[in-house]
Amino acid sequence: MTSFGERLSDSWERYGHLCVGIDPHDYLLDLWELERTATGAREFGLRVLDACVGVAGVIKPQVSFFERFGSQGFLALETVLARARDAGVIVIADAKRGDIGSTMDGYAHAWLSAESSLSSDAVTVSPYLGVDSLAGIATLAEAHNGGLFVLGVTSNPEAVPLQTARLTDSASTVSADVIRSVRLLAQADSSPDRVAHIGVVVGASTDLSAYGINEEDLEGLPILAPGFGSQGARVRDAKSRFGRASASLIVAQSRSILEAGRDGVADAVRREANEVADAFV
Repeated sequence: MTSFGERLSDSWERYGHLCVGIDPHDYLLDLWELERTATGAREFGLRVLDACVGVAGVIKPQVSFFERFGSQGFLALETVLARARDAGVIVIADAKRGDIGSTMDGYAHAWLSAESSLSSDAVTVSPYLGVDSLAGIATLAEAHNGGLFVLGVTSNPEAVPLQTARLTDSASTVSADVIRSVRLLAQADSSPDRVAHIGVVVGASTDLSAYGINEEDLEGLPILAPGFGSQGARVRDAKSRFGRASASLIVAQSRSILEAGRDGVADAVRREANEVADAFV
């Protein structure tokens, strides 16, 4: 079976760098005239997925918007994940899991093991119990040809004091140290012609220089970059913002597509896919 990095590369070749978020907020369920229930979330997810098939190669369901409905919400998410597998669409489960030891192993099996009904191509994880705490899930991800996206630089203002703080034993910021540690974790995949199976989450609207991060730190790592569209980052600036690292950039868009409504979502996906393609010429 091909590695996650190889599947990503193939998806970029075939469909470009757009990733469509599946975020069934209450206000979006209302806009789509769907119930604020697990059934509504399932219908929402399936309609977004159908709009992506053949147009955008990656989706990113926000797990919390399904999880809030309990067991029925997870069943709704499982239905979306199964449909995506059948359609050959790459799924990044935006679960932001982070723990240690056997607890983290449990999350790893839930989201990356082929035996799990929640099995996804990749999952987002938090490094703030120490990047080394991710070693087990990184090993399992590689064994199952799955991927990880480690939170590096997030765009929420509450994170700025922590992520820009300087380490006592170096001039590095916390977030820069996380990203460099992720590179070491992904070192086995770091040949120049190969995309690693472990990447980072970097908010598209953040000023990387303020975090002490440059394009060399990111080059070769898959970069999941939320914040394009309604959050202010412009797709046409993607290459200039990330430089050479943009070759492995995943342009994540949610509200700017989802707010088109149930009847407009397919056109919105095509429009944004074309805009992303133009930006990467």
